[in-house]
Amino acid sequence: MEQGATGLPSAAGMHDLSVWALFLQADWIVKAVMIMLLLASIWSWAIIFDKAIRLRGLRAKARKFEEAFWSGGSLEELFDRIANRPTDPMASIFVAAMREWRRSAAKGLLTTDSLKESLQDRIERVMNITLGREMDQLERYMGFLASVGSAAPFVGLFGTVWGIMNSFAAIAGSQNTSLAVVAPGIAEALFATALGLVAAIPAVLAYNKLSGDIGRYGNRLEAFSGEFGAILSRQLEEKH
Repeated sequence: MEQGATGLPSAAGMHDLSVWALFLQADWIVKAVMIMLLLASIWSWAIIFDKAIRLRGLRAKARKFEEAFWSGGSLEELFDRIANRPTDPMASIFVAAMREWRRSAAKGLLTTDSLKESLQDRIERVMNITLGREMDQLERYMGFLASVGSAAPFVGLFGTVWGIMNSFAAIAGSQNTSLAVVAPGIAEALFATALGLVAAIPAVLAYNKLSGDIGRYGNRLEAFSGEFGAILSRQLEEKH
């Protein structure tokens, strides 16, 4: 290796420690770890943006639907207007309950107290099933964020350990312990840990935030389901 007047490695002999160079110089296993973490990070950010935008839209649609629902207008007219294309989970719960109500009324199943109670139970089950299905769709891929947040640092640590092992093997083979020999291998190894943290930290923060938002939205749907069930029960008692 060329040395200058000070005895240190010259600029021409120094290793390139840029991000791209660290990736190219890394062992194939470390490269695989880096690629895996990079893909996990990209997919995590895609999920984060998708969930954040979707939740924002669902809250706006729920607010609009609640305004129409509590405006004092006819629920039958509201059902006729949105029955074929409910735009959000709250509207889907409303449509499912009203469809069961109309189907039972058309078959004349509201004539006795036992039939009324059976209808109330069916309406509650239909709303709960619809609520569960909508929440499952909303919570989709949240498990991936949790997995990335918990596993990515350890995957990056594995790449770091493997890279350091290779660095020590190279030191032993070259019989040279100077910093110029050790630094590139250690830098490549630590880069894997850095990528693990880059993938894990946003995933953990986003998972906590999105889980809270989804939980609050789910509570809002449950509250609406309970209120609408009470309204239908009251109408059964008044009209039949």
